[in-house]
Amino acid sequence: MNSPKDFGITGLTDKEVSISREKYGSNTFNYKKENSFLDALKSIAKEPMVLLLLVASSIYFITGNWGDGIFLASAIILVGSISLYQDSRSRKALENLKNLTHPKSKVIRNGAIVEINSQDIVVGDYLMVEEGTTISADGTIVHSNDFSVNESVLTGESLSIYKDFSSSDNSIFTGSTVASGLAIAQITAIGNLTKLGKIGKSLEGITEEKTPLELKIFNFVKLMSFWGGAIFLLVWTINYLRSGVILDSLLQALTLAMSILPEEIPVAFTTFMALGAWRLMKMGIVVKQIKTVETLGSATVICTDKTGTITQNKMALAKLFTLETGQVINADENLETKEKDLVTMAMWSSEPIPFDPMEIALHNAYGKISLNDERPNYKMVHEYPLGGKPPMMTHLFENSTGELIVAAKGAPEAIIAVSDLTPSEIEILQETILNLGKEGYRLLAVGKGNFTGKEYPKQQQDLKFDFKGIVAFYDPPKENISQVLKEFESAGIQVKLVTGDNASTAMAIAKQINFKGYEKCISGDELMQLTDVELQEKVKNINVFSRMFPDAKLRIVNALKKNNEVVAMTGDGVNDGPALKASHIGIAMGKKGTEIAKQAASLILVDDDLSKMVDAIAMGRKIYTNLKKAIQYIISIHIPIILTVFIPLALRWIYPNIFSPSHVIILELIMGPTCSIIFENEPLERNLMFKKPRPFSTTFFNYKELATSIIQGIFITLGALFVYQYSVAVGFSESITRTMVFMVLIFANIFLTLVNRSFYYSIFTTLNYKNPLVPLIIGITLTLSLLLLYIPAFTHFLEFESLSINQLGISLLAGGASVLWYEFVKLVKRSKN
Repeated sequence: MNSPKDFGITGLTDKEVSISREKYGSNTFNYKKENSFLDALKSIAKEPMVLLLLVASSIYFITGNWGDGIFLASAIILVGSISLYQDSRSRKALENLKNLTHPKSKVIRNGAIVEINSQDIVVGDYLMVEEGTTISADGTIVHSNDFSVNESVLTGESLSIYKDFSSSDNSIFTGSTVASGLAIAQITAIGNLTKLGKIGKSLEGITEEKTPLELKIFNFVKLMSFWGGAIFLLVWTINYLRSGVILDSLLQALTLAMSILPEEIPVAFTTFMALGAWRLMKMGIVVKQIKTVETLGSATVICTDKTGTITQNKMALAKLFTLETGQVINADENLETKEKDLVTMAMWSSEPIPFDPMEIALHNAYGKISLNDERPNYKMVHEYPLGGKPPMMTHLFENSTGELIVAAKGAPEAIIAVSDLTPSEIEILQETILNLGKEGYRLLAVGKGNFTGKEYPKQQQDLKFDFKGIVAFYDPPKENISQVLKEFESAGIQVKLVTGDNASTAMAIAKQINFKGYEKCISGDELMQLTDVELQEKVKNINVFSRMFPDAKLRIVNALKKNNEVVAMTGDGVNDGPALKASHIGIAMGKKGTEIAKQAASLILVDDDLSKMVDAIAMGRKIYTNLKKAIQYIISIHIPIILTVFIPLALRWIYPNIFSPSHVIILELIMGPTCSIIFENEPLERNLMFKKPRPFSTTFFNYKELATSIIQGIFITLGALFVYQYSVAVGFSESITRTMVFMVLIFANIFLTLVNRSFYYSIFTTLNYKNPLVPLIIGITLTLSLLLLYIPAFTHFLEFESLSINQLGISLLAGGASVLWYEFVKLVKRSKN
């Protein structure tokens, strides 16, 4: 195999790299300086809850109530600290994701090719770029094979431009993508000094759009805030008309407004999504866009390629067939002259610096059989890139004496079409291709060209070839793939095999792995003949698609989408870009995936392991259901706080101001961690991966779920107000009544957390779920409540009173009964199933 040294390129030494970095800096864009801490502080200052607390504490200070004023001012610091902590957690998770999605680049240093983070490229480096990569710095080409680039990011022109070191335009630029071939370029500019860097100011203005789920949640919060504002003004007016005291009326209205605001919901959403992405990253799945996390649980179809996803991508040269012998032999046997000639011609048909696994295998095979390595003596003078349907490629090499080698390889059908063969020879070849294909081999035919002169034909198909033979590669299926397919099936997800291989090879591998529907197959050409309506019907029943090319893959994705499927698509090459982008969930391979595929995809499987997609879909479903549980919990627990504050006030009960802002903020501080910490950490429910995917169009809450939360909230309200009226009836003081009602809400909060861990399985089942945060948060809640009840300084400040065992028991019973009734609803659900 040729190495960069053969072209006289050894690259920079480590010392030269350090000197260059010191002089020119690192390869990063530095524009607007962001101060994330200050930004977070600003956003906290704009939070409605913080503004309400500021107003309430100011009123306390103005009226001389220093204790409450200081308490609420402290609460602002506490709320701010929790928000900052949540924000830093989310930001850290996202930062880790960004670091992992940094593009990689190959450079030549110390005479060897090394892969580095693109930001570590320095001026003077020799950058090696190949088909499918995104160029990470500006440079001048010093060597190239069939090299073309797409510079639309700079010029807006979508056509590829061919370049080499001898052309007038021999520069490459950051942000452009390699459409074909390979080039080595010496870097002339990095970071802000690149052509893209100079015009990159526009990058600052890019803002991410909110996802449908995000919009639904934020609209719900907006609606609650609107009603909060309206009720706040109503209560302030009513109280003022009754008492004539403006500040006291405002304080009572603020208490209600604080109880209405569901400020935990946006925090829960951000936390769940960011931490979900971080958890996926730890599993070897890099989510490039947070919105993918919410889409994952909806996936109904996964279109997967074969090589490296279903198979191991080992691409070992396994069999050789020559027409002269008419025999298929093992590639590792002692080869005769005819087979050696076949391997040699297959090597010459490959790139001089190979990057494709099959080409690397051919170069290695040639290195083993050749007594005299001819590669350093020949220089490539012309090449025809991979093209045509079926595809083929041709390379022309010449030595110093003018001796020319013309070598082609490609799909057997393509080489047969350009070779002079008799009908009987074609028949033998077709039978051989069919037999090898049935065994699951990947086949390439090899041809030796006959050409003299310097005026090369425009198309490689215009050359005439002698058919040399067939090289067969075996890429065994991954050991775990059959189990992975079963897991997809259990989760209600269809799998489609979309491959560039011929039908017999695709079906053979599919059969080996017990792939459902392996016996039905359609080729890319056949697929393109169908109308859109016909294709929509075909994709329902066909699971194996062979000889696929970019347009055909794109049509499959679009047809599935028209059938209302949520499509996940795996891919690794340049040609997969359009289909990856068009699918709901584009999945690029971390090891064999090109940069273009990674850019087009929404998530990357670091280890090219499809079983990770099962984990990713499970995680997507888990995050979605846990977020729903958290928000249902928030709705359920907010209703009793709102109504317990509003009803005594509106109906002019004996103790109208049962809660002050201080009580509401304590309840809010106890509830906040419950929803965003406990529920985020909940494990996957055991039936979740045996359910069908939720439809993509499903609203976040259906009527039933929202009704469940509202009814749960009303029952807790009834429990709290029952204890209120009981306390008044037996002649307890206002402070005892307040304390008992407060404790009903605390106990109800604890029971609701335990009950709502599942809306199907019983509390006894969910107690066995592994979530160490449940006992921790419940323990902290109970400890805080007991401190507020039995430490005189706290009880006096909050106008509480220490409760007797009986009084505490009544609160516990009311809190438990107001929530545990839902266990009977769950029992009925389970008995129906």
